Amino acid sequence: MSTTVDALLPLSFLEAVRNVDSPDGDLDAEFVPELRNKRLGLSDTVYAQIKRYTDAARRKERPVFDEAVGLARLIGRRPDAEAVFRAAGRYLAMQTYLSIPAATRRMITVLPAMLSRPIALRHVQRIAGRFLNGKVRRSGSYLTLEVERSATLDSAPRGAGCAYYEAVLQELLRLLGASGGAVDHVRCAGKGEGLCEWRAEWRSISH
Repeated sequence: MSTTVDALLPLSFLEAVRNVDSPDGDLDAEFVPELRNKRLGLSDTVYAQIKRYTDAARRKERPVFDEAVGLARLIGRRPDAEAVFRAAGRYLAMQTYLSIPAATRRMITVLPAMLSRPIALRHVQRIAGRFLNGKVRRSGSYLTLEVERSATLDSAPRGAGCAYYEAVLQELLRLLGASGGAVDHVRCAGKGEGLCEWRAEWRSISH
């Protein structure tokens, strides 16, 4: 069992907090000390941690798993925790999608589905393994993401933290043109079901 995570995972939490807490329509407001003190995402601490994890991601250094858990629990105390987790999931999906070479992304969009689907699936599986410490398998017309050790498990009431992995899978498949539908959380370690599992429809690549 891995005791580390890719730095992009905790970075996605912090980027989502910063984005959600940033004032709308007033870019200068985020530099007002009074506002920074009221909004966690604009605090000097969050900015410093974003820089730290950004540098770690660039150097491919992996922070310990418990750091990500601590950040998830901090987010879980917020009344808008689920929205922040979903924003974080979409951020990670976009960044990992961009980790796919541009030429490969282009191939996925132009090749016939018979050729593009296996390419897309390999990258989804790679992303799940590297960035989520998870596994993706295909079963007929569905993809299943399995995560044995979720960084967001029990981080927020009513399982709101599970929305993070749901959003990652949903947004990644949308970016790949392979799905745009709902993602179902079919198993939850928080309910004593061993691990967390999400299932999404695996559609033909859209061209």
